[in-house]
Amino acid sequence: MPRIFTALEIPREQALSLSLLRGGLPGARWIDVENYHITLRFIGDVDFRTADEVVHWLDRIERPSFRLSLAGTGHFGSKKPHSIWAGVSPSPELVALQADIDRICQRLGLKADPRKFMPHVTLARLRGAKVSDVVDYLAARGNFQTLPFTVGRFVLMSSRDSVGGGPYKVEEAFDLYDPQDAYSFDNSDWQPANSMW
Repeated sequence: MPRIFTALEIPREQALSLSLLRGGLPGARWIDVENYHITLRFIGDVDFRTADEVVHWLDRIERPSFRLSLAGTGHFGSKKPHSIWAGVSPSPELVALQADIDRICQRLGLKADPRKFMPHVTLARLRGAKVSDVVDYLAARGNFQTLPFTVGRFVLMSSRDSVGGGPYKVEEAFDLYDPQDAYSFDNSDWQPANSMW
């Protein structure tokens, strides 16, 4: 079984904005635009039975769709930078969704992710990049921001066991409900209490 993880997809317009950040940094291996995503929970290599169980429980998550935007840039690896990323604007809805997924994984006995959840889109993997070059690159792109977009679903993705950066494949998709639908009801038979009809 390939390694799996849950993620949010990046819409085309925002992916194009991200693609404009490519280039200008020696030692960077840029992620292909079609592989941009926000990882919610890394699950890892599991057998097919466990993968089916994960899908079964993820399908029971009931969360509303929400708005999200990408903002800012940064890097992982302070003394030896190993990747460049675009940030995600704070979102309580995103944090709540990720917490639901994490609880499911814990209940299923899957290995905990040791890293604190920090939503981001990886733009490049770095090899031998100088810290000064990374600092200059980020300084020139610190005010990056996209238009907000609606997150209407999350996905279970798989990847080949490689250095990272794809290719990724959507294995399953899980829709989030429209918050307005939660407050709608069939009022065809409804009448005011003081109706004369």
